[in-house]
Amino acid sequence: MKRLYFIGMIIILTFSVALIGYGAYLNKTDEGQIEMRMQNRTIPLQGATAKFRNLQPVFVLDTINLTSEEMADAVALIDGRIENAFISKNSAVSKGQILFELVNEDIPLKIQQAESAIARAEAQVLQSKNSFARYERLKEKNATSLEKYDEAKLNFEAAQANLREAQAQKAQLLVQDSRQQVTAPIDGEILILYKQIGAFVTAGTPIALVGNFSTLNFSLPVEDIQAKEFSVGERLELNFTNSRAFQKAYDTEYGAGNLGKAQTFPVYVREIIPNLNQAAAMRKIIFEIDNRAGILEQQTYNGVELIRNSKHNALTIPLSALSDTNRKFVFVVKGDNNLERREVKVGADDGEFIEILAGLHEGEIVVTSATKGLETGMKVTITLIGDEK
Repeated sequence: MKRLYFIGMIIILTFSVALIGYGAYLNKTDEGQIEMRMQNRTIPLQGATAKFRNLQPVFVLDTINLTSEEMADAVALIDGRIENAFISKNSAVSKGQILFELVNEDIPLKIQQAESAIARAEAQVLQSKNSFARYERLKEKNATSLEKYDEAKLNFEAAQANLREAQAQKAQLLVQDSRQQVTAPIDGEILILYKQIGAFVTAGTPIALVGNFSTLNFSLPVEDIQAKEFSVGERLELNFTNSRAFQKAYDTEYGAGNLGKAQTFPVYVREIIPNLNQAAAMRKIIFEIDNRAGILEQQTYNGVELIRNSKHNALTIPLSALSDTNRKFVFVVKGDNNLERREVKVGADDGEFIEILAGLHEGEIVVTSATKGLETGMKVTITLIGDEK
């Protein structure tokens, strides 16, 4: 009986060991199959080919700082009280136009004193002139001494000098009298009134700010390779995407026929610094804006698009191929269908395609579908999109 029991136990243990071994075998086989499947797995993605296209660039600018070269203060040139103002805020003025009239009560009195001094000097000149003429006649007859003749001559010359000095003092006072009128330093409009009628000002005090915003300027720093795409005199267009862009700091008047928020502003390349015939890695492009619509002012604006009217042939990829917000990286599909995350240098874009300045070659394929979670080395299958089909 015991013998049969031991035989049964041996059979059961042998069967259990065999079952466990078979299970381990199956598990190992399944892991190998899973690993093999993972190695052979490919991710389906969409992509596009880097190729040359005619691109009409749109430069999206976060901010631009507009400046005017025609802004100047109308300044009091003498001490005085403002008696009259011939303009008001936003008045259009021309260079040399009288804006204010000052009163300095000392000047008329000093002019009268100068005129009296001139009259006395003229009388002295006449008297010394007659005396000198008399001594001249006596000298010819040897009826006077040389000393008295010389004295009469010196008195006449001194009287003439005193007259010239009195006349110069009056002329200086007349200049001061004319400076009681404050004139516009440039053509433009009155942006700010610093002082009002009745205020007393000293020489050198600004009374009003005059500015001309019909032409405004801004500049952009660009790399040499981008600067060479521009030419002096080239015309572009400026659009504003920020609905709050047109708030005014100086409260200037609007020009007739303006289109408000729909206004497109003609922009011209005024200068490239340094000149393109000089070697430089970085350059500054100065743009000039036609602002005769009167919508813009000298200040900083947010949300701007600068659109080139001309197209140029450039190596491009779809904007959707850029895998980061800084526009520095793309995923490139290599010949073995493996991915490579690569850094690129980009230029302008037109809202659909972006210019590639470095990092890609014509014909290379980039991923354009969602790139989140992708890594270098992953195996993919690519379906070309759009004009790449």
